[in-house]
Order: sequence, then C-alpha cells, then structure tokens
Amino acid sequence: MTTLNSLRNYAVITGGYWAFTLTDGAIRMLVVLYFHQLGYTPLAIASLFLFYEFFGIVTNLVGGWLGARFGLNTTMHAGMLLQVFALLMLTVPTEYLTILYVMVAQALSGIAKDLNKMSAKASVKLFMPTSTDQASSSKQLFKWIAILTGSKNTLKGVGFFLGGLLLALYGFQGALYSLAGGLFLVFLLTLFLLPDDLGKTKSKAKFSQLFSNEPVINWLSAARFFLFGSRDVWFVVGLPVYLTATLGWQYEQVGGFFALWIIGYGVVQAFAPKLIQWRKNKHAPDGRTAQVLAYSLILLPITMALALYQGLQANAVIIIGLSLFAIVFAINSAVHSYLIVEWSEHDNIAMNVGFYYMANAGGRLTGTVLSGLLFQYYGLYGCLIASSLLLCCTALLSSKLPYRQHN
Repeated sequence: MTTLNSLRNYAVITGGYWAFTLTDGAIRMLVVLYFHQLGYTPLAIASLFLFYEFFGIVTNLVGGWLGARFGLNTTMHAGMLLQVFALLMLTVPTEYLTILYVMVAQALSGIAKDLNKMSAKASVKLFMPTSTDQASSSKQLFKWIAILTGSKNTLKGVGFFLGGLLLALYGFQGALYSLAGGLFLVFLLTLFLLPDDLGKTKSKAKFSQLFSNEPVINWLSAARFFLFGSRDVWFVVGLPVYLTATLGWQYEQVGGFFALWIIGYGVVQAFAPKLIQWRKNKHAPDGRTAQVLAYSLILLPITMALALYQGLQANAVIIIGLSLFAIVFAINSAVHSYLIVEWSEHDNIAMNVGFYYMANAGGRLTGTVLSGLLFQYYGLYGCLIASSLLLCCTALLSSKLPYRQHN
C-alpha cells in the first residue's frame, strides 16, 4: 500500500471515528440532562448506562471475531448504523421513555461504540506503509495510534458540550435527529471510501479463538483491566458525588470540569509520542515503558488521600491531583493502545484488539461498581486507596511485558 493511499485511508477512518465519538459524548449528556429535567433520581439516571458498560465486554470479545471473519469495514459500519438506530429509538414520545426502554437503547449505543472503536484501532496497523526500518515503522505506528486515541477522547469532551448545546437549541428530539442524520451521512461517505476487505483474515476465524492464546496479549490485557479499574474506581461515582455533596459544586461546574478533564486527557494522549521523548530513545515504547508509567501513577491517588485526610485545601488537592493523574494516565493509556497493535500480527489483529478492549470494558465496569460501593462505606479516601492498590496490580502485570535491550 502506497503512503498516499495509507494516509487517505487513515484520514477516512479517523474522520469516521471522530464523527461517531461526537455522537457518543453528546448522547450521554443529552440523556443525563433530559432525564434530570423529567425528575429522574441520580441513581435512576446512573442505571440507564448500566447496559452500556456491560455490553461493552461482550461486544469487544465477539466484535474481534466478527472483524476477523467479515472485515473491519463491516464491523465499523455496523457500529455506525446501530448508533443511528439507538439515537432514533429515543425520539419516541416521552411516555414511552421508561428506564428499561432507555437502558436497551443505551445498550445498543454501547455495542455500537465498541464495534466502532475496535474497528478503528485495529485498522491503523493495516494502513501502515511497509518499511524495512522496524524502529522507524514502530515509532510511526505509535504516533498514528496516539493521534487517533487522543483526538477521540478530546472530541468526546466536545461531545458533552455539543449535547447540551443541541438540547438548548432544538430540544431533546431535535438534537437526536440532528446527531442521527449527521452520523448517517458520515456512514455513507466512509462506506464508499474504504476498501471492502479491510481486516479479514486469510483463513476463516474460528469462534474458539475468541480468547487469546498469546501470553504477551494476555498480560497486556490484564494490565489494562486494572489500569482502567484504577481510574473509574474514584472517577465515575466517588469524585462527582464528593464534588457536589462535600465541596458544594454546582452540577454545571462538575459537568464542565469533567468535560475539560476529558479534553485535556485526549490532548495529552495525542502528544504522548512527544512527551516521552525525554528518554532520548530512538525506539518506540515497550513493556518497560508501560511498567515505569504504572509505578509513577501509584503514588498519586494515595498522596491525594493523605492530603485530604490532613485537611489540606480540598479544591486544590482535587484539581492539581486530577490534572497530574490525567497526564500520566493518558500517556500510559496511549502506550498500551500502541502496544496491543504493535504486538499483533496482521492476520489476527482484530481478534487481539477485541480481546484487549474486552478487558478494558471489564475494568471500567468493575471500577464503576467499586466506586459506588467504596464511596458509600469509606468515602473518597477508600476510592483513592483502592485506586493505588489496583495500580500496583497494573505495575506487577506490566513487569511481565517484553522490552528491548537498549544500547
């Protein structure tokens, strides 16, 4: 594949991923704000997203097999169409928007999101121009993965703002129609611009191959599980409730703060290849990079817990601590996203990436459940201490990852 064709295909994949991500962030904000207006309790609103997270585990596992068997182009476009359908499901009259109905719509949206994400991430390696210089090729792959991942997270934060803006301008149904129409147009464009056989394996992928039998993929996936569990164990429930109930932040302040955090997190991910060049290493990241970053993260949550316990100014502790956590965590996540693609052969990349993001979804779900449980009994201190413990597991598992012998 020529460099020009590779760049064109990469641009198409990235553009489609951006469009989908905007709708993903917007629909979440729309659901939260609209159902709050309808008088739903915070617990009821949180339950609307339960299926969204749960089906991410199943989708990533099965989605990798589907991508290998039918092509990543097929799974990516199936995700787009499912998202359009999920958006349109919510345009029914208000009396039909029961909790169960909205949970089903969010389940479809979650399936769509993970099909799209798995397809986009796995496609990048397939578009890389062939090169005899392995070190240069690896660094280029890291750059492409970092830009794709970082821009996605930045646009998810933008999507939060977009959802609120569309709700104010066009109302709930009008906002949903706008998002569905825009995404369907992108679906049509990418359908004609991408190759049909993208990501198909040369031999038929077997359903029994869903679980990876490659040790390096299993160790990396396990490390990813605990990494994302360590973030969500305090970020999802504990922190927003602490900001409102204890520090007295208004809802719009919390929403804006989280949106800005996600945007900043995405920017750091996109620039991860530049940010880790302080090592002055001509090679791309490896297992040792992931291990060092994991150990660097361990001290941040526990330090925040001690600072809060000592009575230091809570707003400053949260803002500074969360900012530092975002920087190191974003770089670590970008390195992980690169390694899963780098260590996967072309013929099984879809299944490896699907298995890996199944672990990612499992970590998010586990962290979410623990966040509510630990905060209820032990407050934000318990959530932060648990985060450090989970990061210890990440660091230990990362020690099993291979690394290069540098000169």
